[in-house]
Amino acid sequence: MPASISAKDFVLQQFALEVKSWATQLGFAELRIAPARLPHAEAPFLAWLAQHYHGEMDYMASHGTKRVHPEELLPGTLRVLSVRMDYLPVNSPPDWRKREWARIDEPGAAQIALYARGRDYHKILRNRLQQLGEKIDVRLAELVAQGKIAVSALQFRAFTDSAPVLEVELAQQGGLGWRGKHTLLLTRQAGSMFFLGEVFINLPLPLDEPISAHCGQCSACISICPTQAILSPGVLDARRCISYLTIELKGSIPLELRPLIGNRVYGCDDCQLICPWNKFAQKSNLPDFDVRHGLDSASMLELFAWNEEEFLRKMEGSAIRRIGHERWLRNLAVGLGNAAMKMKGEAAIVQALQARLIHPSSLVQEHVMWALAQHGC
Repeated sequence: MPASISAKDFVLQQFALEVKSWATQLGFAELRIAPARLPHAEAPFLAWLAQHYHGEMDYMASHGTKRVHPEELLPGTLRVLSVRMDYLPVNSPPDWRKREWARIDEPGAAQIALYARGRDYHKILRNRLQQLGEKIDVRLAELVAQGKIAVSALQFRAFTDSAPVLEVELAQQGGLGWRGKHTLLLTRQAGSMFFLGEVFINLPLPLDEPISAHCGQCSACISICPTQAILSPGVLDARRCISYLTIELKGSIPLELRPLIGNRVYGCDDCQLICPWNKFAQKSNLPDFDVRHGLDSASMLELFAWNEEEFLRKMEGSAIRRIGHERWLRNLAVGLGNAAMKMKGEAAIVQALQARLIHPSSLVQEHVMWALAQHGC
């Protein structure tokens, strides 16, 4: 043990190394330890809300200051264990980004965000984070019994995009990466193709240091955004973001934004595809994120033909299922309407759209009629 630190601090340092090792064993690419406070984040977050950039995502504003004060979410929290889990499918070819761009240019192809082509990440991460917390609990009890640490019972809670948590800010505080200009977390060794998760704990493990940003003068993500939703570095107007429009928005997609969506029917990866750091994106070591139901090669016509029962059955265990069949058809109708830019009046598309005019949902009918108008019908 180094003479410069106390026995207790040495034990906590060794404990932190064990925790990071367990995280790797559980399938996480990396774990960093952050303080349970975000004093610098409160003003920018409140300013973002004041501009109504969160759109219909009322949950962003409904928890008071808990997002910027983690200790309010779980009283007694001293540290946040921030983890990342890579999701690029294991069979992704070396030129995967080039292929994604080519698919975006195919008017009949259904472009679905890479993260959503496999199983829903929420349960996968949450279950593994829970296991991590339980491992910590068991080991802590051993250390207390051995008299190496004197603490009360461990409190922990796992989160994965499921509570008022500013995940990117916490990850940045712990040195897991830096916030890119597109607002996503970036790392030099893995780009941004990963999920984030957290474990809040009341144990004073040694903190990891933040790292500096490495975007430099690059603004490719801002320039490439189809709807110009990134207003300035780190500032996103979600109301214009295609991910918001196709996933979070419950009603009609604004008319002026529909043509800009192209064939992106669930989410959008453009700002990540263009990012130079994603040439280092790492493949997942879990089969859960492998592509299901051909979602990397399906046509919009194929997916538009699914009835509700098919949609619910095939999307069982998928993040896509939560938008429901109605919004699924809404999104696909917009995509089929945009196909008119290169395939105007295509008989199969027009026929499929006309068949949905009798759909009981006025939301679906509205977007189908718009799509037909793009085809001159």
